[in-house]
Amino acid sequence: MTTTTVVHLLRHGEVHNPAGVLYGRLPGYHLNENGVRMAEFAVDWFSGRDIAVLRTSPLERARETAEPLSKAFGLDAEVDERLVEAENHLQGMVLGSWSLGNLKVVRRAYNPFRPSWGEPYSAIVERMVETVKAVRKEAWGREAVCVSHQLPIWITRRAAERKRLWHRPDHRQCGLASVTSFTFEERKLVSVGYSEPAASLYPTGRTTTAGA
Repeated sequence: MTTTTVVHLLRHGEVHNPAGVLYGRLPGYHLNENGVRMAEFAVDWFSGRDIAVLRTSPLERARETAEPLSKAFGLDAEVDERLVEAENHLQGMVLGSWSLGNLKVVRRAYNPFRPSWGEPYSAIVERMVETVKAVRKEAWGREAVCVSHQLPIWITRRAAERKRLWHRPDHRQCGLASVTSFTFEERKLVSVGYSEPAASLYPTGRTTTAGA
């Protein structure tokens, strides 16, 4: 009999960031009120599923998104460093300052394929796949949830679908509190699914947002 295991990658909810800072891995960025509601919507989406494992990125916004899931399923949200946001040398900048006239951006933006401004896409895939394999083993025959960030989730999906890793950030399908699901039969990936439980809460109806 074939064993089916599902690993869900859940992006965190909306963050309090009125200044529009590219926060990356910076500490101190928490969910705003809307983001907390998004996390609750995610809990509703997972309701009735056989969730056996819960892991989260160490960053506050991810841990706060995992918290209601932890309570709902009676699981510890284990921190996994491999789920962290991608390293970005431009973190701390205000998004409006991104321009060809900004010397820091110009110095870092010479290679969009690697990319030159942060952690290599290949390195992100490597650590994320390690985590997916680990939780698949731990949740064997059941389901697991890993709370992470937009770029790591999107790159993992592109790798799973055998697509090139470099891409346009504004074309990512990975909205706030969205769920990207990998279904395995034994160890073979058989499908990749995507859902947006909190789409009704997206700012101005946007479903795809560039960021973390």
